[in-house]
Amino acid sequence: MANFPTHIAIGTIVSGALATVTLAADVVAPENLVAVTLAGVLGSVLPDIDLKDSRPSQALFAGLGVFFAFAVLFSLENKYSVVEMLVMWLGTLLLVRYGARPFFYHMSYHRGIWHSLIAGAFCACATAVIYKYLLGRHEGVAWLAAGFLFIGFLTHLILDEIYSVDVMDTRIKSSFGTALKLADFKHPGHSISMLAAAMFAFWLAPSTKTFTDGMTSKPMWSELNKRLLPHEEWFGVDWRNVAKLPDFRAKDKSEAMPASAPQASGISTGSLPTNPAAAPTEPATPAKE
Repeated sequence: MANFPTHIAIGTIVSGALATVTLAADVVAPENLVAVTLAGVLGSVLPDIDLKDSRPSQALFAGLGVFFAFAVLFSLENKYSVVEMLVMWLGTLLLVRYGARPFFYHMSYHRGIWHSLIAGAFCACATAVIYKYLLGRHEGVAWLAAGFLFIGFLTHLILDEIYSVDVMDTRIKSSFGTALKLADFKHPGHSISMLAAAMFAFWLAPSTKTFTDGMTSKPMWSELNKRLLPHEEWFGVDWRNVAKLPDFRAKDKSEAMPASAPQASGISTGSLPTNPAAAPTEPATPAKE
């Protein structure tokens, strides 16, 4: 099993690479790119929420507690007094953070249903719902964030499987095969419940038409193919001309080349004259024969 810093590092690299490709293909506006990338990083640590003492689990329930507390507060702001709203805010926070957390651990175990593709699908659909209806993002952006999160989620599962193989001792650990799986077949009830939750989240999620149309459009893939590799210049420089060696056979370049002829320089610097004192005010033009 990979540790938390490893999952964060690899998840950030994968999400950053996806964000670079997405930006190059002009799939999403730059102002939405950060939010989408963060979804991928979150997905790279999300499967470890069933680990009782893990940092992702603690951060998850702390964040959910604050989120639901403010959701209750804002929905009841015109119905109760300030003191009553503070009591309800604090009660919701404590209930989610300290009440739901033990129940969640009682109903799950590490490398159980949360290390499955069904759980990844549920988290992706839930991400689309949150981005669309809570964060107010466009439905295409919402599903793009869902895709980023699912890839980050899958990266976590694959990385755990890789760490199950001990290359130095050339052996396979007993944990091999428990991280990446379709469902938790040891506990069918967990798998059925997660599948039902994924289907319900997909039903709540916005339409996928904008996302699928964008991902299958020929202009998008054409733009990506055009920008995938540099054509003539690398980092803004034509290295083919830079690589040309100067001709050192002539002792005096000013005598070997007429002043009106263009200089054979690999980099254009605005046609700087050889003799500044004799430089004309206007660019020299070759004489007509």
